[in-house]
Amino acid sequence: MSFDLILFGGTGDLAWRKIMPALFQAFRHGSLPSDGRIVGVARDDLTDEQYRALIKSRFDQVELAKRPSEEEFSRFAALLSFLRMDLANPADYASLAAKLQQRSADVVVMYVATAPTLFTTVCEQIAAAGLNGPQTRVVLEKPLGHDLASNRAINKTVRSVLTEQQIFRIDHYLGKPSVQNLFAMRFGNALFEPLWRREHIANIQITIAEELGVEKRGAFYDSTGALRDMVQNHALQLLCAIGMEPPINSHADAIRDEKLKVLRSLKAWTPETLSQHVVRGQYAAGTMAGEAVPAYRDEKGVNPDSRTETFVALRTEIANWRWAGVPFYIRTGKRMAAADAHIEVNFRPAPHAIFKVPLSSPNVGNRLVINLQPKDGLELHLLAQGADQRPGNGPGKSIPTLAPVQLDLDFDKRFGSGRVGAYERLLLDVIDGRLNLFVRSDEQEEAWRWVEPILDSWNSEPTRPRPYAAGTWGPSAASAMIARDNYCWSEEC
Repeated sequence: MSFDLILFGGTGDLAWRKIMPALFQAFRHGSLPSDGRIVGVARDDLTDEQYRALIKSRFDQVELAKRPSEEEFSRFAALLSFLRMDLANPADYASLAAKLQQRSADVVVMYVATAPTLFTTVCEQIAAAGLNGPQTRVVLEKPLGHDLASNRAINKTVRSVLTEQQIFRIDHYLGKPSVQNLFAMRFGNALFEPLWRREHIANIQITIAEELGVEKRGAFYDSTGALRDMVQNHALQLLCAIGMEPPINSHADAIRDEKLKVLRSLKAWTPETLSQHVVRGQYAAGTMAGEAVPAYRDEKGVNPDSRTETFVALRTEIANWRWAGVPFYIRTGKRMAAADAHIEVNFRPAPHAIFKVPLSSPNVGNRLVINLQPKDGLELHLLAQGADQRPGNGPGKSIPTLAPVQLDLDFDKRFGSGRVGAYERLLLDVIDGRLNLFVRSDEQEEAWRWVEPILDSWNSEPTRPRPYAAGTWGPSAASAMIARDNYCWSEEC
């Protein structure tokens, strides 16, 4: 199969950090169709050779295992070319059309790795140039819009020139091997699904913690914030994967129908729950890996008086028969104590205690931890009796004491560290036309509808985000929020 991949924003941060390394890995693994072209598009005035040299220099900054050798890059570079374009200039799309007409590729992928403000312009101009034929697929990065109204406007414009089957709204968390194994664990095994309900699960926690600050994206992040950047998309998609009903089959719409039901079942916000169940924070100066780091408001590109949140923690519930009464906790933040993304499923304790649990570990119990990054795998935490215990004398003296143990499945050790990464998997799915791991427009709109009351409440109140020192786990209010239910975050238990 032949393909042309047009990378709008081809010299940008996302292109060299994620997309190009993913395309190279697919090339290295032999899974990228051999008859392909990758065309970088940007306003820079570059020749093909200069663009190849730029990408080669950028590869020196990716993970060592993902860097190509000289010979590998030489072969990969043969796929690369460059086209200078001003995306606001309709005449430049004629140049793109001419380049694509040099051959008739089976599939044309338009990857729009630009500022969201250009999404509608690019899609409209693609159509005006006659480049929206059935062989065309358009990939849109998040965030898709700034609120519900802008999201609807973008989707309306995009759907006016493309069919839903041509639109690939990417959320790279859905491409992570651990998320794929979450679906496999739930729907490919008989062990967990009977327990996957309110009668057996006490609470579920989703953590997406980053050690990094805003890096060179201060101006972008200051207009976005953690709620838009992480909760509205990544965190809610993980919540859907955990909470959805089994789909009738593995087809894209069957899966996305069930995710949509979860989003529609999330409890609506009230003034009371907004005040008690949502915590926003902003990192202050602190220490990371022994080095002092600045406060968020001292970062380059950030308003010195910024009220943008770099941390969010919230509590919600899925109001249906499976999950009624089970709290779901989400937290995400920058400049936190560790780079760690995981989902923790805490099961209810045994209904009748005939064993003793050490008083030093009052919160020990059965837990399933789905590790997303940096570790990739599953941990099942159980209670067991140690072999060194001896029966005692007298009433109650022989009651055994249980201790925590765990079963640890490390996917990298089991399947090898060379497995398909998130962006690699998703890019190959786009080329093959598989929509299973991409987000439908009604899912996005429902997610925006749910988070918008939070945004509105923050805009209407004069208080600033709660400060937390860089290198910690966020504001203490996040711990107080979960403690009101007599639970705690994993690192505090």
